Amino acid sequence: MYSLICLLFAVNISCTTAIVPNMLMGLAFGLDHISLGSCLFQMFFIYTAVILESTVLMIMALDRYLAICRPLRYHNIMNTHLVGQLFLIGLVQSSIFSSPIIIVVSQVHFCRSNIIWNFACENMVLLNLACGDISKIQVVGMMVRILVTATGISLLLVSYLYIFHSTMKIARGKALHKTLHTCSTHLIVVVLNYSCGLSSSILYRIPISVDVQNLFSAIYYLLPATVHPFIYGYRMKEIRMCLLKSWKIL
Repeated sequence: MYSLICLLFAVNISCTTAIVPNMLMGLAFGLDHISLGSCLFQMFFIYTAVILESTVLMIMALDRYLAICRPLRYHNIMNTHLVGQLFLIGLVQSSIFSSPIIIVVSQVHFCRSNIIWNFACENMVLLNLACGDISKIQVVGMMVRILVTATGISLLLVSYLYIFHSTMKIARGKALHKTLHTCSTHLIVVVLNYSCGLSSSILYRIPISVDVQNLFSAIYYLLPATVHPFIYGYRMKEIRMCLLKSWKIL
C-alpha cells in the first residue's frame, strides 16, 4: 500500500510540475508566452498524469480488495513486481488515451486571438481560438473523458462492493472498524478526485467567466495533489507516527 501511495504522490507532483513553474514565471516576471508545440506538450503531459492518477486509484482499490478478501495470498500476489507492471501498463494506457486529443487539436486551424486567458493549456481553451466547426473535435475529448471516468468509477464500485460484502461476512468489532477506516481513506481520495474532475468538465460547457473556469481548473489539478498528503498523513496511523518521530514530537 505504501508503494502505491508513493506512486500517487509522484503522479501528483508530475502534474503540478507541468503547470506551476510556468504559472509562477508568468505571475512573477511576465514570462507568459508559450508556443503551440509547448502548449500541446503541456496538454499531453497534464492529461496523461490525470488519467494515470485514475489508474493508480484503481490499483489501490485492487490492493484493498486483495488485502481484505484474499489476505492469505495478498503478499504473494500484490508484490512490487506486479505493482510496477500495472503502473507501466497504466502509463502506456494513459498516453494512448491522451494522444487522440492532442492529435486532433494540433490539426485545428487557429484564426482568432492568440491569447489564452487560462493558466494552463487545455483542450477547450485552445478550441475556443479555432475557426470553423469544432463539434467533431469536441466529441473526441468528451468521449475520452467519459471512457476514462466510466471505466474508473465502474471498476472502483465493483471492487468496493466485493470488499464490503466480504467485510460484513467475516469482520466484527475492531477488525470491522479498522477495515472500514482503511477503505474510507481511499474512498475520500477517490471522491475528491472525481468530484473535482466532473465539476471542471461541467463548468467548461456552461457560459461562465474565465476567472471561474480558472478557479475550478486550479482546484481540479492542484487541490488533490495538495490535500492527498494530509489525508494519508492524518488517517493512516503508521504514516502519522513516522512523521511525528521524524519531527521529534514523540
